[in-house]
Amino acid sequence: KISLILLAPTVTLIFYFILKYLGTANLLVSTLSVTTSFIAAYLTYFRSSFYAIGYSINDIVLIVLWVLAAFKDISSAPMILCFIAFLANDLYGFYNWEKLKKAQKTNN
Repeated sequence: KISLILLAPTVTLIFYFILKYLGTANLLVSTLSVTTSFIAAYLTYFRSSFYAIGYSINDIVLIVLWVLAAFKDISSAPMILCFIAFLANDLYGFYNWEKLKKAQKTNN
């Protein structure tokens, strides 16, 4: 099992240069999105309830990214609502996972 502390910065650095090479708009925010997605996926793989917090943070980063895009092109605005819905879903997922975990502990 490779540590998240080692993997996340490595993935971030690699994708920073990939995104820079591709001419990605809002490079730093886009790179942050890759990092938060990677952390969330890592936590999902190891079945941590905090995966949902990772995805929630990523949703916030993506909301910021789409707000920045909407300033340039208003047709990007619906994506803001999409990621607000994802954020609500991820927060509910965390709440529900913790609630079920607590119920299982009481039943055991």
